[in-house]
Amino acid sequence: MTPPFDSTLALRRDPYRFIQRTCADLRSDSFETRLMLERIICLSGANAARFFYDRETFTREGAAPGFLKATLFGKGGVQGLDGAAHKQRKAMFLNLVGPARTDDLTQQAAECLADMLRKRGTITLQDATEEVLTATVCDWAGMPVPSEKLPDCARMLSNLFEHAAPVEPSHVLALLSRRRADRWAAQKIEAVRNGDLSPTEGSALSVVAGWRDADGTLLAPHVAAVELLNILRPFVAISAFLTFAAHALATRPGETEALRADVTRIPHFVQEVRRTYPFFPLLAARARRDTTWCGRDIPKGRLVTLDIRGTNRDPAFWDDPDAFRPERFSDWQGDPYTLIPQ
Repeated sequence: MTPPFDSTLALRRDPYRFIQRTCADLRSDSFETRLMLERIICLSGANAARFFYDRETFTREGAAPGFLKATLFGKGGVQGLDGAAHKQRKAMFLNLVGPARTDDLTQQAAECLADMLRKRGTITLQDATEEVLTATVCDWAGMPVPSEKLPDCARMLSNLFEHAAPVEPSHVLALLSRRRADRWAAQKIEAVRNGDLSPTEGSALSVVAGWRDADGTLLAPHVAAVELLNILRPFVAISAFLTFAAHALATRPGETEALRADVTRIPHFVQEVRRTYPFFPLLAARARRDTTWCGRDIPKGRLVTLDIRGTNRDPAFWDDPDAFRPERFSDWQGDPYTLIPQ
């Protein structure tokens, strides 16, 4: 078997399993094809992940498709940086979202969700958790959203990840929401810099508004807005993992009782949800230099993708990889290349 000349439609039909299935058919952990007519090399598996994450060999700069920059990531953000510039900007995020900084955020979100359940009784989980997480993270970030504007704000942020890919007409919602979100966040940044808004010192809004890159200059307002949204949007996107977790509980009899009986099982359950329910199908990078992988030539500049679902289910590292078994994490050694958790 050989891959089709262009795999755009095949990937569209089965985005999460296309690479792994093609690799299995070819009995290889890599193959070359085209996406939107661009030549591309697809990789799958933990060993491929080790290769893919070698920053001397690959760069993220210029790898993300334009539609993701226009919706999910925004333009000028940390996802498009590399090397020292990436490390400098990433330090801002690590300072803001480390475990010590998010304990209160987690507790507040749990309390808000419990309060919503008490008031409404029945909820649509994905929609409800988007609202809960939007309210919580915006308040934590120093930019609380009035209750009457909360549903609209939650939809604006969730559209960025729910409709990021241009495979349905709803992609237009993501484009429009991106413009609105960038304007909204930029206005907050400029209000802080002008002295019209005084968020709590150390809050996300305060830190991003005052952050300076390695050259000592403040982030341009539109870049600061993108980075502020890079804090808010991923937290709202956790709503998807809450929905995944609920699905795992609903479709696996006995799992809820097992978690209640043994709370030490909860982290293992969470990891198994992350392993078996990937958020996106693949990651992308470009080769910095001419290289090879298992005999396959990869020229400088070639786009390379890593299959997330297939890597997380690599049978060389996971026993019975398609089975949902949280206990597998009780003795997991934490190899970051066998689990791409996003």
